[in-house]
Amino acid sequence: MKKRLSKRPPGKSATTSRDPSRDNNRDLVLEVLRRNQPISRVALAQKSGLQRSTISAIVEVLIEERWIREGSVVKTARGRRPTMLTMNDDLVILVADVRPTHAILAVVDLNGRFLARTMIPLIADPKRGVEAIATGMERLREQFPDKTCEGVGISLPGRVDKDNQRLVLAPNLPWVGFDIRSALQKTLRLQVELENAANACMLSEVWFGRMEGVRNAVLITISEGVGAALLVNGALVEGSSRTAGELGHIPVTDSGPKCACGEIGCWEMFASSRAALRYFHDSAPSEPVPTIQQLMNLEAGGDERARAALKMQAKAIGRGLRIVTAAFNPELILFAGDITVRWEIAGPIIEAEVAKRMLTGVPPKIVALGDGESARLRGAAALALQRHTGYQRQFQSRELRDKR
Repeated sequence: MKKRLSKRPPGKSATTSRDPSRDNNRDLVLEVLRRNQPISRVALAQKSGLQRSTISAIVEVLIEERWIREGSVVKTARGRRPTMLTMNDDLVILVADVRPTHAILAVVDLNGRFLARTMIPLIADPKRGVEAIATGMERLREQFPDKTCEGVGISLPGRVDKDNQRLVLAPNLPWVGFDIRSALQKTLRLQVELENAANACMLSEVWFGRMEGVRNAVLITISEGVGAALLVNGALVEGSSRTAGELGHIPVTDSGPKCACGEIGCWEMFASSRAALRYFHDSAPSEPVPTIQQLMNLEAGGDERARAALKMQAKAIGRGLRIVTAAFNPELILFAGDITVRWEIAGPIIEAEVAKRMLTGVPPKIVALGDGESARLRGAAALALQRHTGYQRQFQSRELRDKR
């Protein structure tokens, strides 16, 4: 796989204008093309609502940057034969979904397809952990010598300072302050982007086309902790210090286990995967504590204690969503992470808890992402695909979307 350390943010050529309207038009063209490929320039103009001259200019830049390429020429009854456009699947992204004890690494193409995936163990020491990620990514890259790697995207279980690209809050991962980005760029010679796991999942849903028309949504990640991404009036909310979304660290009671953040009674201590394991252990203290995957397997196999533990977790999740519905009034709540594996058990309980605890109005639609791990990895890929500030901008207006 060819190496390239770009001096520009991914997807931005040195000659491309920083005019926000042109940036938005470029993003819109990519979005429409991804969803409708193969597609002609004329059809792109029709579906996007942009002028043909604008489409031609943007397409030429995207071809030059190698994001898209020309394909077959389609025969028509009359007139000029259009050349079809597709995303360039020779361009790929190296991605990692980092957890406290392990990381999932993958190679993803521009259409969100996984070409390879592997898991590596991690230790608490950030320097050695990042070295392990870099080594794993080098091995993946060697499997695809004919592909060009555009960049690296990293999904993290904590909040990232966008100015220096370092973790500033990560109660379950002791890597706060370590320069993950520089360490990876030095080894891989590629542009590296970091993001919180929940924000990465939300970005995945936007970039790969599953959020059309939605302007108010919350995405909840359930794993070792509980995180959230907040979409309000079409914008991803980050807050003044860019740590907005740590809903798992809102206390829901004044008792219970002490959280890694130092507080008592945080929502994630009752709603996370660790909470489910604790519920199971409380029912059988003499037995070894399983992993969350083992607990899911036990439940699927009919183990009543495992099912009771998952039901307790689901109930705690549903109760805590009162915070979400009352504070943000979303039209949609998305779930990613471990809980989605047994959604047929957890989903109805969560929905029932939300419905009976609404402050006012109709309960939001609740949807589980089929594979939370893939969502985080695709979100990490979208980080590298978007321009550096692309995921912070306002999403396209409903009017523009309705024209497609």
